[in-house]
Amino acid sequence: QVQLVESGGGLVQPGGSLRLSCVASGSIFSLYAMAWYRQAPGNERVLVALITSDGYTDYTRSVKGRFTISRDNAKNTVYLQMNSLEPEDTSVYYCNADNRHNGGSTYWGQGTRVTVSS
Repeated sequence: QVQLVESGGGLVQPGGSLRLSCVASGSIFSLYAMAWYRQAPGNERVLVALITSDGYTDYTRSVKGRFTISRDNAKNTVYLQMNSLEPEDTSVYYCNADNRHNGGSTYWGQGTRVTVSS
């Protein structure tokens, strides 16, 4: 079992920045691929960014160059630095830990709300 707790969401003006954090507990964090997803009202949950256990990163096209995902295995934490925020980034952001590639499971946090508005 893995427990994930997100923090860092809030209200920010367009062009502003936020950093989301997700702290994991309950398993060997370094083995997990970590990701951030987001879900806007009425929409499906979609992948925003991922980072594998060996540090490979990938992003959905709409956030490339603005968002940066990183991980600190010593702190069991994954981050999402979000710059140049746009109203279209308004969503609930969810942290995901995935170890299915090692025969394990996938886990979700409770979500943190990000609102980009003037």
